Amino acid sequence: MSERSLPVRPDLVQLKHQAKDLLRAIRRGDADATAELRALHPKQLDAATATLADAQLVLARSYGATGWTRLVQSVKLTEALWTGHGPEVRAIITAHPELLDTSVRIRKGNWGNPMSYAATRGHTPIVQMLHEMGAKDHEYAMGRAMLLGHTETAMLLHGLMGTPPLPADAFGGPAYTLNVEGTRLAFALGARVAFDDGTQRAPVDVVLETDSRHPAAKHAILAMYEAHGFRFPDTAPMALHRGRIDLLEQHLARDPSLLTRTFAHEEIYPSALGCHDEVQATHGTPLKGSTLLHMAVDFDELAIAEWLIARGMPVDTPAVVGEHGWGGHTALFATVVSQPAFWINHQERTPCAPLTALLLAHGANPNARANLWKQLHPGYGVEARHDYRDVTPLAWGEQFHRQVFVNREAMRLIAEAGGRAEQPT
Repeated sequence: MSERSLPVRPDLVQLKHQAKDLLRAIRRGDADATAELRALHPKQLDAATATLADAQLVLARSYGATGWTRLVQSVKLTEALWTGHGPEVRAIITAHPELLDTSVRIRKGNWGNPMSYAATRGHTPIVQMLHEMGAKDHEYAMGRAMLLGHTETAMLLHGLMGTPPLPADAFGGPAYTLNVEGTRLAFALGARVAFDDGTQRAPVDVVLETDSRHPAAKHAILAMYEAHGFRFPDTAPMALHRGRIDLLEQHLARDPSLLTRTFAHEEIYPSALGCHDEVQATHGTPLKGSTLLHMAVDFDELAIAEWLIARGMPVDTPAVVGEHGWGGHTALFATVVSQPAFWINHQERTPCAPLTALLLAHGANPNARANLWKQLHPGYGVEARHDYRDVTPLAWGEQFHRQVFVNREAMRLIAEAGGRAEQPT
């Protein structure tokens, strides 16, 4: 039996079709549908005599609603909040005041109650209206507004709360979304990167480990932290995270081996900054034991990749081969399975692979081989570890268990360059 959650913007027409599909499945004796009927319907019905109303009730309860009417209320309220239709929001809340303090999507989730949902969308007038109607989730709603840089909405909420000191985690939301305006607002409202005792609290770990990929915003946020007193480790990986080619130049002058050396996970994601292990620290193709070029690819740092290659970095330097033979992959593998690819696919953006083109133009081997394992961050759901033995970049992409992380344009370019996916004979 499945427990469903409404999407951020549910479609009532789609839900009606879903109920009809469920009814058909019940009547033909589908095991899962029948199990749902027995578990969620208050009466013991014969599947053959179930009606559409029965299927709608079962479906609604699978979404956490008490019934179909409650599910429809949620959909209509969500749509009004999404589009910013204040009169409709007022009418629904006036008729059903209990919805004011209930998760808009019924089951608890990040978007929260109506005020927090409106704040997430940046609908300031609706936030004001819901405050006047008695909403209480101001602090959470303010965090949601800051998460996406809705400055006006966040300022309103801060004022409605009496301008209290910001909580210790005020930077966390904008850090995860790499939102520059939200971070700037946190500083403007008095948030600090250090406690009075000097302990630093800026969420650098969140900025480094987020699944968001927006290099310019990442650089700007880290620069703001520094401008307000945060002190970063003086390492080449941290210079790369910060987008500081000037600092990389200094590191290269001190250590010419920088162009061929590899870095441990701890050097890329320092635990001293609160960073985590290989699963929790979000990345695409494994970074443990990799070069600066691998990192530049994973973090979508095209300018740094170009700089590294211009300074003479070999494009086919493999990552360290560690325990049980795992590793040995070149930077080209990282152009195939990556976080940037996730956002290209997830947001249906125009396919692109400039880093793949760059590496191939400088002689990257399209048929390099490696042994790789991957376990995705728990934020993508319950994940088991997946092993990939003796794969080329194309095989790595074709076999990867979550295709939303695969850059199809990178695959096309590698295939054009003579890349193959088949195992050696």
